[in-house]
Amino acid sequence: MSDFSKLIEEKCMNFSIRIVNLCRFLNEEKHEFRIADQMFRSGTSIGANVAEAQCAITKNDFVAKTYISLKECNETLYWLRLLQRTNYISQCQFDSIYNDCDELKRLLVSITKTARQNIANQK
Repeated sequence: MSDFSKLIEEKCMNFSIRIVNLCRFLNEEKHEFRIADQMFRSGTSIGANVAEAQCAITKNDFVAKTYISLKECNETLYWLRLLQRTNYISQCQFDSIYNDCDELKRLLVSITKTARQNIANQK
């Protein structure tokens, strides 16, 4: 596994931990369960799909798994914006976790784009 792969997996793991903790806060302190559940699913799925991509059978499989991670990341950004706009999380909480998620999104866009280009160049 490359250093970059380790880096992205570690960033995803750290983000998943933040999502788990945020959902725990939303459930216990705010008694918000529906949005928290949706965000828990999408937010932890980012890293799970990145991990699956590391064992992809083909390059196309790698792109597909990475793209799923990107879609889950984008969904998580949506739930975070909704939580902030409905005052379930403070602006400070929002800024911190949103920035982390947006960084993951930018990395996943780059990985997906590069992998697709590499596949196209091999044809």
